[in-house]
Amino acid sequence: MQDGTGGAGDPSEKLNVAVTFIHGMVEKAAAYLPSVVGALIVLIVGLWLAGRIKKLVEAGITRSGKVDQTLSGFLSSLVHYGLIALVIITTLGVFGVPTTSFAAVIGAAGLAIGLALQGTLGHVASGVMMLGFRPFDVGDFVEAAGVSGTVKHIGLFTTEMSTTDNKKLIIPNGMIFDDVITNYAGFTTRRVDFLFGVSYDDDLNKAMALIKEEIEKDGRGKTDPEPTIAVDSLGDSSVNILTRVWVDRDDYFPVKWALTKAVKERFDAEGVSIPYPCRSVYMEKTE
Repeated sequence: MQDGTGGAGDPSEKLNVAVTFIHGMVEKAAAYLPSVVGALIVLIVGLWLAGRIKKLVEAGITRSGKVDQTLSGFLSSLVHYGLIALVIITTLGVFGVPTTSFAAVIGAAGLAIGLALQGTLGHVASGVMMLGFRPFDVGDFVEAAGVSGTVKHIGLFTTEMSTTDNKKLIIPNGMIFDDVITNYAGFTTRRVDFLFGVSYDDDLNKAMALIKEEIEKDGRGKTDPEPTIAVDSLGDSSVNILTRVWVDRDDYFPVKWALTKAVKERFDAEGVSIPYPCRSVYMEKTE
């Protein structure tokens, strides 16, 4: 039996234990307080600076006018997240956490993610290259990755096109950048090629003069360089006259269609024949 002067159930003894515990906790907190305050200051200031630097990078890229808006947003975000990661690692270092092993873990995780997403990351890298080097722009008619169409949107992962019959094509950027790209809108002028066949009995000089007159009458052909009109080959049933006319890019198909019709009608009016394919058949008599 315990007396009333002290013991496990004595309130004064419990109070002493509580005071001792709180005193120890305060001493430990006081020892960590400089690190905690320093870590909080580094975290707050670092995040603020990361946001400011992101805005400055995005504004600088946008002002240059040489980088696509999608790419400028991607690059500024990449800088932003990289700075945030650096701020977090620095904060942990100030707090007393060993950052060497932490950085190694981040590197290993990044390598694993990169290997798992290497196909996707390859498309992103191709998208960055396309947005940076600009092999084509939105609105250009191009042929790439085995398809052709008008470019509607260039993203980081895919490029959207519409075909001539208005089908929507979504193509991974890696397939486009790894292939030959034919940009039909790359230059302001294009050359329209024609091949007009006339009969062997027709006057070639007359036919060539008629073609030249129709080109001049149309008026959309360039004079520098001048149109080319020449006998190209002797076919099975016709003499083929090669005609090349340089025009403005937007006039390519209108000129091609208009001159094909005009030359055919002019040949008909002037008696120049466009022969049908023919074949001679010789039959031998058998007794």
